Amino acid sequence: MLSDSEKQLRIIGTQINYYFICKTKLWLFSHHIQMEQESDLVSLGKLLHSKSYKDEKEYTIDNLISVDFIKKQDCLELHEVKKSSKMEKAHEYQLLYYMYYLKNRKGIENIKGIINYPKMRKKVMVELDESKENELNTIIEDIGNIINGDAPKPGRMRICRKCAYFEFCWI
Repeated sequence: MLSDSEKQLRIIGTQINYYFICKTKLWLFSHHIQMEQESDLVSLGKLLHSKSYKDEKEYTIDNLISVDFIKKQDCLELHEVKKSSKMEKAHEYQLLYYMYYLKNRKGIENIKGIINYPKMRKKVMVELDESKENELNTIIEDIGNIINGDAPKPGRMRICRKCAYFEFCWI
């Protein structure tokens, strides 16, 4: 039987990201209804990453978090590569969760997060502090409630048109 803290750390970064984008998408993805592999936008994002950071290697840790690349400077630098900053809060919390996971599961304290937006030539620094950890605890608990509940009704948003789940929700 998993403890509550172990259950918390079974969440993956994509779920944190989807929490901020769409609760229906989060629920569908978490119930193994995955449409992203057919999305042209997802393919474009992967291509952008491979072209912009071709010498960098993606890291998967415990089959739960996938960091686009890691650098070892005076601390451990986790880098996420994103196409656009339109969903910056979702990107920030996904990266914060990676940092939170490494701190709480692996005991790694000295971590810095950087979101790279190569098309915009922009970098955003992300810092995990106590208030962000408390927020993440609340978010993780809320994600658990969403996943364990009934499918949330989709709410039409501007981003729906470009979503891989559009047909599933609206047709």
